[in-house]
Amino acid sequence: MSTSNEHTLTKLKPQGPIYSITPFTLLDYPDKTACILWFAGCNMRCLYCYNPDVVLNKGSLSFEHVYRFLDSRKGLLDGVVLSGGECTMHKHIIPFIEKIKAMGFTVKIDTNGSRPMILHQLINDELIDYVALDFKALPDRFQYITQSNLFSKFEQTLSLLLTSTIKFEVRTTVHADLITTTDLIRMVSYLQTRGYKGNYYIQYFVNNVKTLSDLRFSPKELKRELLSTSQINLIFRE
Repeated sequence: MSTSNEHTLTKLKPQGPIYSITPFTLLDYPDKTACILWFAGCNMRCLYCYNPDVVLNKGSLSFEHVYRFLDSRKGLLDGVVLSGGECTMHKHIIPFIEKIKAMGFTVKIDTNGSRPMILHQLINDELIDYVALDFKALPDRFQYITQSNLFSKFEQTLSLLLTSTIKFEVRTTVHADLITTTDLIRMVSYLQTRGYKGNYYIQYFVNNVKTLSDLRFSPKELKRELLSTSQINLIFRE
């Protein structure tokens, strides 16, 4: 799930996998000017998800529409962020990214880690440049929060990224009723045990927006200095 929830809609009849395009962002791709392509559909139903329209509805933009848009942004944008929803679910995602790369853009994907084989091919074929991996929860909370049984797939994806040379980040969205301070300490320990080093991004739940479930107001009470370790540095994103 991306840090941005602004969607620019083009009024077309449903005809493709893309729900909407955010034409410009400086927040979602480190050190790059980029656009965001929001893929419709997801294989998780995270309780805190603030993109319910993207997750539950069908796309309205075709790949050809996206190609025309990107062609008009050559020289203006550095990269393209593929978010959603879950972009790796689409059966034509690989040739789609091949086309984007051929146009001269770098590519970042936001993923829940549920399609490790697709990610493996994208990395091997050098089709992606950066990955943001959502760490939803540990197994005892994962199924409840995501309404899925995909933790083992997440683990495979994390292992793949740890053994590759591609740049990636791990991030977690926190709602006080779903992820407690104790849970987060355990999640940091899990990442450290797996060999992850570097920044671990924490995104606070966005209050007062429509989400997939009815959640109460969540305060921002976590303290970075109590959670970071010598190997893992927590960074809080608004």
